[in-house]
Amino acid sequence: MQTKYAIILPDGAADEPLASLGDRTPLEAAQTPWLDSIVERGRLGTVRTVPDGFVPGSDVATMTLLGYDPKKHYTGRAPIEAVARNLRLKPHDIVFRCNLVNITNGLMTDFTAGHISTSEAEQIIRDLNARFKNDGVEFHTGVSYRNLMVVHDAASQDVSCMPPHDIPGEAVADYLPKGKQSQPLRTLMSEASKMLADHSVNHVRLDLGELPATDIWLWGQGVVPIMERFRQRFAVRGAAIAAVDLIRGLAKLLGWTLIDVPGATGYLDTDYAAKGRHAVKALDEYDLVAVHIEAPDEAGHMGDAEQKVKAIENIDDHIIGPILEKLRSFPRWRILVAPDHPTPVAKRTHTADAPPFAIAGSDLQRIVAFDRFSERLARQSDLHIDPGHELMEYFLRS
Repeated sequence: MQTKYAIILPDGAADEPLASLGDRTPLEAAQTPWLDSIVERGRLGTVRTVPDGFVPGSDVATMTLLGYDPKKHYTGRAPIEAVARNLRLKPHDIVFRCNLVNITNGLMTDFTAGHISTSEAEQIIRDLNARFKNDGVEFHTGVSYRNLMVVHDAASQDVSCMPPHDIPGEAVADYLPKGKQSQPLRTLMSEASKMLADHSVNHVRLDLGELPATDIWLWGQGVVPIMERFRQRFAVRGAAIAAVDLIRGLAKLLGWTLIDVPGATGYLDTDYAAKGRHAVKALDEYDLVAVHIEAPDEAGHMGDAEQKVKAIENIDDHIIGPILEKLRSFPRWRILVAPDHPTPVAKRTHTADAPPFAIAGSDLQRIVAFDRFSERLARQSDLHIDPGHELMEYFLRS
């Protein structure tokens, strides 16, 4: 009988000890009985998800966790999201991530523009297309602040861009696009800022006391990658539950079925229980179900330890618990829980430190006795996967 597999990806859940939590990390402070039971019955370790030379982003880290070497397959974040949006790209098109952001007094105040709504973003994207229709670029609405821009017939992509979530509170002049093709991007960003200064969406947001979207920020550029289908590599048929385009795009590239969950927002207010219910149901049909939850990462970027602890507890209660109970109803099963990278509350950005992971299953024996899922205990383990893309093989076949 086919083994049933579940993968839980609590984005950015790993962290560093915080004085406000009694020198504990959010994972250590959270009450996670289901996750701890996986550790008690299975294996705990660390996985190096960000190879040398790569920026510690969810794109690289998640690609690693799913079993694909970024050194061979990574071409940029934006093209993965373009796959999720079903964009038709030509061979010489380059796609950029286009964040709507708030820059005040020259500082990156909020890389989400106050978590602007998707409906508001749609209005801004529409007007950006009208403004720049003769400039060889095309904008596409994503989710909230996460949007895309395609440069048609690009000569090359000799440009270096900085993710806005890596520079909270920093002077943006130091991080504008650099390289031979950077000046047109800088000019476009400057002109977009002028347009947004008097945009009706921002007038309404200001009247409501909300942050305006003062600028666009371009980054994560590349062309669509070519990746071998997961089923061809591992003989496992997969499905994914995710609210953010990055994970949805990766899932499509791997040939997984996307399961839409009403109420899944990619933010702190996501419907955790609905994700859990849909995952449980999907296990009856698919060999493997992966569930991604963005909330811990968002809390880390906000610098909010309390919200991060709460998000981790919601994941444990409403997602890990129901999935684990469902898995135990099958004769053969395995579960993997793995944050993609740390997003320390104190730093409000990603780091490249190896996050913890835990696996358990019907045919797995524990190696070292641990009773909690935490960064410190994982480092004490003798199980350290490096390079990280080998973790998937270990999870499925060890």
